[in-house]
Amino acid sequence: MKYRFDEIAINSTEKKKPVEEDKYYYLGLEHLDPGQLKVSRFGSEVAPIGEKLIMKKGDVLFGKRRAYQKKVAIAPFDGIFSAHGMVLRPNEEVISKELFPFFISSDYFLDNAIRISVGSLSPTINWSDLRKLEFFLPAREEQDKLAELLWAIEENIEAYNNLNLATEELIKGKFIKMFGSPLGKESKYKRVKLKKLCDKASSNISIKKVEHDIGDYPLYGASGLIKYISSYKMELPYIGIVKDGAGVGRTFKLPAKSSVVSTIQYILPKPETNISYLEYLIKFMDLGKEYTGSAIPHIYFKDYGEIYVPAPPIEIQKQFEKIACEAEKSIQHTNKCIDNLQLVKKAIVKKYFG
Repeated sequence: MKYRFDEIAINSTEKKKPVEEDKYYYLGLEHLDPGQLKVSRFGSEVAPIGEKLIMKKGDVLFGKRRAYQKKVAIAPFDGIFSAHGMVLRPNEEVISKELFPFFISSDYFLDNAIRISVGSLSPTINWSDLRKLEFFLPAREEQDKLAELLWAIEENIEAYNNLNLATEELIKGKFIKMFGSPLGKESKYKRVKLKKLCDKASSNISIKKVEHDIGDYPLYGASGLIKYISSYKMELPYIGIVKDGAGVGRTFKLPAKSSVVSTIQYILPKPETNISYLEYLIKFMDLGKEYTGSAIPHIYFKDYGEIYVPAPPIEIQKQFEKIACEAEKSIQHTNKCIDNLQLVKKAIVKKYFG
């Protein structure tokens, strides 16, 4: 049957002005990851400014601002949520509570919602428009079985993600054992300023508009790989660091013959620096935590380039690279399993929701 969205969902608009203790239970849009229903980070160093939405554990949180980022998550606790989002609850006479998060996170819902976004710089979805949209839902008696299947897939995805986290912790443990803490003072090797190991790459390697382009070369953004395009801007492998906004400080290695968007800052290892060593060195420095602003977080090479870090001989760095590469193979295999499960989940949702 077809239902208006305000027959499917309840939009909770209850708000409060945060007090100091609310900083521990705050979720902003920067805490939500595209395609991830589970929240893995939360909180703020100070109480957020301005009124925020009150959320209850189990509510579905939807980023209505820049909805094309497709941020949907389940509230892990009672707390407060960004006013740039929506706190949604199911009308259980129409849709089951267990199925509701999968409906809101489906391309079927999100693509229709994104089409009614208004504004150019930060397109936003208004409830007055969203509530009128109509959607098909499976029969109520089918929904529980469908939800059970989807949650089983979700649990497997979470298990694979936990395996990746454990592997990354092993890499970090090996790194610290070999080189010491990136920001610590104790290390068997001399410490130099980070800028002695790498150079900031020119910003003219970035591109901005590739929405309708497809091809053989990977395009990277703040969350990692976005899609494949038919041209590239980079001839050498670089380290990409998310320089501002959500995910600031996130680090990953960009392969040669790839392209990137303007939310990323790029650094290139010097000849005496191994790219894998540099990647994990910066990753474990946790720049997003230590070197950001308050309103719109930023990181700058002129600041973090001055930090003293271990500088082992290139031969030792390459020994670590071998270890990291073996671990990365495991992560890549796990990611393929996750991607396959995501495809299965999408196919099931498309079959039932349209």
